[in-house]
Amino acid sequence: MKPNLDDIDNKILALLMDNARLPVTTIAKQVGIARTTVIARISALEKQGVIAGYGLKLNQTMFQPAVRAYVGLSVEARFAPNLMKYLQQLPEVETLCAVSGAIDYMLTLRCGTTEVLDRLLDQIGALDGVRQTSTSIILSKRIDRSAL
Repeated sequence: MKPNLDDIDNKILALLMDNARLPVTTIAKQVGIARTTVIARISALEKQGVIAGYGLKLNQTMFQPAVRAYVGLSVEARFAPNLMKYLQQLPEVETLCAVSGAIDYMLTLRCGTTEVLDRLLDQIGALDGVRQTSTSIILSKRIDRSAL
């Protein structure tokens, strides 16, 4: 069941996704509502399961390898299960998503150097059933609301 969120709920959620430790008074000022209303709204969002929890977000520049890339894969369906097993074993694979459209899967890869990325892309491209790959190197994140 999809929750019925209004503009105020969406604004509160956007602020919390940017900084889950944002003081309630700051949220109230930015949204333009009373502090107690913010508390009640957050509590209701938690009870509805919209807010599933709060987490720690590390400074990625301190821990993350230098090169990240999005890789689109077009694959022959009969080879997909073996391909998924292979990709599951690669520590460089950050995410793997089935997608609709011209490609079948979208990967996010993390590599220490462009040379490592290049070798990894060659390995993936040579796998049975991989028809085509398309790679975009991530230069910077402009908005990041992902919870880690």
